Amino acid sequence: MNVGTAEARPGELTHGWLKATGLPTGGDERLPVVVASGERDGPTLWLTGGVHGDEATGVAVAQDAMREELPELLSGTVVCVPLVNPAGLRRNARTSYYAGDDPNRYFPDPESESTRPPKTQERIDRRVYETLVDSADALVDLHTAQVGSVPFSIRDRVLYGERRTQAEAESLANDLAALVDAFGLPVLAEYPAAEYLDQGLHRSTAGAALNAAGIPSFTAELGGHSVVEEDVRAAGVAGVYGVLRELGMVDEFPDGVDEPGTGVPPAPVDFPVRRAVHPRTETAGLVRHRVAAGDVVSAGDVVADIVTPHGERVDTVESEYDGYVIGRYEGLAVYEGDAVTSMAVRDDGELVVPRESDE
Repeated sequence: MNVGTAEARPGELTHGWLKATGLPTGGDERLPVVVASGERDGPTLWLTGGVHGDEATGVAVAQDAMREELPELLSGTVVCVPLVNPAGLRRNARTSYYAGDDPNRYFPDPESESTRPPKTQERIDRRVYETLVDSADALVDLHTAQVGSVPFSIRDRVLYGERRTQAEAESLANDLAALVDAFGLPVLAEYPAAEYLDQGLHRSTAGAALNAAGIPSFTAELGGHSVVEEDVRAAGVAGVYGVLRELGMVDEFPDGVDEPGTGVPPAPVDFPVRRAVHPRTETAGLVRHRVAAGDVVSAGDVVADIVTPHGERVDTVESEYDGYVIGRYEGLAVYEGDAVTSMAVRDDGELVVPRESDE
């Protein structure tokens, strides 16, 4: 298989580059590519990391999953792009300088093509997407969340309508569920469909691969950003090999790779949950958190106090939902409408929904 300049023959692990865009100073912006080709036929799994330039553990998991001995264990092919956003990496920042907003919202959406000429980041994302869908049978996109966050996987809702029937969507959702479970982290459903579309998450790496191309794809959130968290890195590598086993691509793991989920706290609630940026303060001030990542919260519980610069409490922030805390937002100062935590909240919604759903 050829991906950019990486050409892997059966039994080989090969490094190369994928051209992203030209640079005004000469040369090209290039994305690193690693391809492992097994000696036996099988599916093709794509791994992507670093679409946000400061999400260090995701990059490390993508790199470390590509073991030298992988081709001899492998049926099929693994294509890894460990750093999708080198411009962000150079700044140690979430965003690139090709777009001031989220670079993970520019992948194609065939159901709402714009007549506006695509900007640089959109062109880069489209090139990655077109290369991916040309060969991928599954995708794992590796990210991190807030500092101190618990690790988890995000399962997008599968949309049906113009691109696929409800039956096709249900089949795709079953394939996706098997891969997410195989990764071994607690699972959160993505936002309800209307919010998912409003936030452009169908144009994320995994969202576009899943809901545009019909490729089983999910996002793994591997602890906090900016530094590699070793325990979560190890769990992420184990998760990748769990997905490979689920796809029938490996029968055994390399030395030093544990079973998926090893060392990761299980979900502290027994009901299905979805991701929520919640709750938010209605009062500006300084935040004093009352909860930590992993804490179980019931509707009505106070999760934070808001105090003045003198330390006087002026408000409290309560959860509207049952669930648990994923992580706390960084910073002492908060303004009206700012989120103070990210939570996994009770989810009774369907996982297969029409694209136009108001759910």
